[in-house]
Order: sequence, then C-alpha cells, then structure tokens
Amino acid sequence: MTIKNILISQQPPKANAPYSDITAKYGVKFDFVPFFSIEPLSSREFRAQRVSILDYTAIVFSARSTIDAFFHLCNELRVKIPETMKYFCTTEAVAMYLQKHIVYRKRKIFYGDGSPASLITLIGTKHKEEKFLVATSDSANNDITRLFEENGLDYKSAIFVKSVSKDLKSLSFQDYDMMVLYNPSDVKSLYENFPDFRQGDIRIVSYGKSVVKAISDAGLKIEISAPTATAPSVAKAIELYLEKNG
Repeated sequence: MTIKNILISQQPPKANAPYSDITAKYGVKFDFVPFFSIEPLSSREFRAQRVSILDYTAIVFSARSTIDAFFHLCNELRVKIPETMKYFCTTEAVAMYLQKHIVYRKRKIFYGDGSPASLITLIGTKHKEEKFLVATSDSANNDITRLFEENGLDYKSAIFVKSVSKDLKSLSFQDYDMMVLYNPSDVKSLYENFPDFRQGDIRIVSYGKSVVKAISDAGLKIEISAPTATAPSVAKAIELYLEKNG
C-alpha cells in the first residue's frame, strides 16, 4: 500500500522543514490536527483531590501548562506561596517559564536535562528531606513518581490540568494511509469521536512510551514506534519508513 496522506495528531510545527522535505521527496501530504486540548482544573475539581499546597516545600513541574494552572489555582484559592518554596523542573525551558509568575532570581529553582532521572540527581542528598508536590496532568505517565517512590522521597502527585477531547467528526479516516499518535488522550479522543473506529489499512505511528499501551489496549496495531536511536523524531521515523517501503 502506497502512503499518500498522513494525519498527525498535533498542531502544525513552527518549523515545517522536515515535513516539507519529505513531501518534496516522496509526494506525501501531511495534515496536522490536534486531537485534544489541555485545560486547567477548576478549583472544585482540584479540591476534590484533597491536596493542601502549603503542606509541601517543593514543587515539581514538567510542563508550562501545569505552571500556569498551578499559579491560577493558587490565586483562585488565595494560597500565598512562600519565598522558601523550591521549584524542580524537568528542563531549563520549563524553569525559565516560571518568570511569568514569580521573580525568578529570588527563588530556589533547579532544572534537569529533560529526563526524570535528572530530577533525582538534582535532589541528591541536599534536598532529600523536602516534601515534594509533583504537578501533573490527567494523562501524564508515571516515570517521575515511580523514581520518587524508588528513591524513598516524600511526595504526592496532584493533577492540575486535564485533557479535553476536540471535535474530530469532520475527519474522514478513509482519506489517510498513516496516523501519528503521541498521547493516551489522542486514543481517548479518537474513540470518543468515533466509537466504531476500525484501523483497517491505516499505519499507526506511536511516539513516546506513554501512548503505546493505550494503542494496544484499544486493539490497534503499531506499524512504527519512535523515538529510536535511528529515528529520534516523527519526521525521521516516517522518512525511514518511506525510504524502505515507498
């Protein structure tokens, strides 16, 4: 089966070069359609988790959307965050985003290299006695909390943002030969919009570990799994597949 049309369940990238290059070389067409949006929890939804933010001495962030939701909820709940609060972020970009809400230079902020393991290294023995609140989404994987558990850290995870399925009913899946899914919420949205969805001849590309189980649990077959050593990006994975099967 020739691959002609590919559906990617995300917003169009700002730099379209990898995909436009593939289009020029193989004649395929890419459609970018996000399957869900991220929205902050309401104060009522958050309170249902029975989490008291001021019981914790350190907050762990892995996404900018979670940072926005955290400070929005603090304002709504009239929670004043003390200057002694420590912030541990998965990447420098996430850490720098804190400037939107706090005076960066006056806070204790630490960031890793993007891997959950780098957070454990940051904490080390110096911060091991902190009480950590891990800010997550309803679709986050548990790699961070698993490592916190394994290292005997005092922590609790709390959901600050949720995924909301978009209306995809205008999509016609018979028009696509390949579909890229990144998140369990992509699969959830797919079946909320199309309860009777059948994969048929559509090649499915999974990107990231968290979505693999959701795809398999839905009874779908994965044609390409990324990232890998040879295909660190979706574009590269698709290019290698087309090179071999085009």
